[in-house]
Amino acid sequence: MTRIIIPLFIVAASAGCSNLADRFGIERAQPETASVSAEVAAPASTATPIAASGSSAEALDTTTAAEREAATRAPTSAGSALGTTVVSLGSAAEPGLWLKTPLVKSEQPGRVTNPATGKSAAVTLIPLEGPSTAGSRMSLPALRLIGASLTDLTTVEVSAEG
Repeated sequence: MTRIIIPLFIVAASAGCSNLADRFGIERAQPETASVSAEVAAPASTATPIAASGSSAEALDTTTAAEREAATRAPTSAGSALGTTVVSLGSAAEPGLWLKTPLVKSEQPGRVTNPATGKSAAVTLIPLEGPSTAGSRMSLPALRLIGASLTDLTTVEVSAEG
């Protein structure tokens, strides 16, 4: 009798195991070959994705071509060097060309230069609380103009204009 009851109990207890992962919110493991073939089959995108939002840098950059051209023009006079800072992407939703940095105490016009690319852009320097060695946040359009990565930390040279 127990020979029949125990196997029936095991069968009944494990009957819903195929949905166990779904019930507990556990992802099922996908075969390795499926992910590799999907990567090979997917065309490379020319747009730079921003986080998981699916938006591209181009879509989030609201500056006009004229604003970008004006920002990349060579300065008419040499500005005073304020120092170097490590920048990361600031709020992608905040428009304009700006750098929030502890290198300034008041809002003023300035210029940032990416030594790795040699590209520079005129920006508005905005004070940011913290020691002068703290990092800074830069607008998406400004990062794009100086050829900096939107996801990495980039060291830039900062100068005041005027």
